[in-house]
Amino acid sequence: MAEQHDHEHEHDHEHQDGDVQRVVGELPDLGKGAARPITVVGNPVLHRETQTVTAFDDDLAALVDDMFQSMYAAEGVGLAANQIGVDLKVFVYDCPDDEGVRHVGHVVNPVLEELPAGRRALDDGQEGCLSVPTAYQELARPDYAAVTGQDKHGNPIRVEGTGFFARCLQHETDHLYGYLYIDRLSKRDRKNALRQMADGTPKYATVPND
Repeated sequence: MAEQHDHEHEHDHEHQDGDVQRVVGELPDLGKGAARPITVVGNPVLHRETQTVTAFDDDLAALVDDMFQSMYAAEGVGLAANQIGVDLKVFVYDCPDDEGVRHVGHVVNPVLEELPAGRRALDDGQEGCLSVPTAYQELARPDYAAVTGQDKHGNPIRVEGTGFFARCLQHETDHLYGYLYIDRLSKRDRKNALRQMADGTPKYATVPND
């Protein structure tokens, strides 16, 4: 997922006025891993459900390292494995919520929890995606989300969030089931997003579609 488009939130991950920012989760070891180019809309791996992870091994840990490096290189706040061409249910995130709390981590085999009726308030925020570079569109999503899954060692985990971070959790889980955010837009808004992408130039390496 791309950073928020409005300038008010663009640098929430940085300290402001010298304040120490609250971080939920464990910061990755940036001495590990390497950035990979980002797959973009049209690449088949983005448009089908990914495979369930069954091997919690060194290869999975190395993939998570590469995903963090790839996300930071593209200045994103979330990244799913199929966005670097890997057909596995894994995503990473380093994303602020609307209170400015920074959430950092990864989820393997995520499943979105069904929301109780009382938590289904919608937020009409702007959304962008590293796989639809330079495009942003408004998309209504619930302002609370929770996912269950596993960490890279196979331990069960649950991650919940509100506001922009809730949007990120939904966006990244969608990726792993073959959905881009533009698939949830009206035909007109989807066309507009693809036009923005065609007119723009991404600031990071992408994989050309054949």
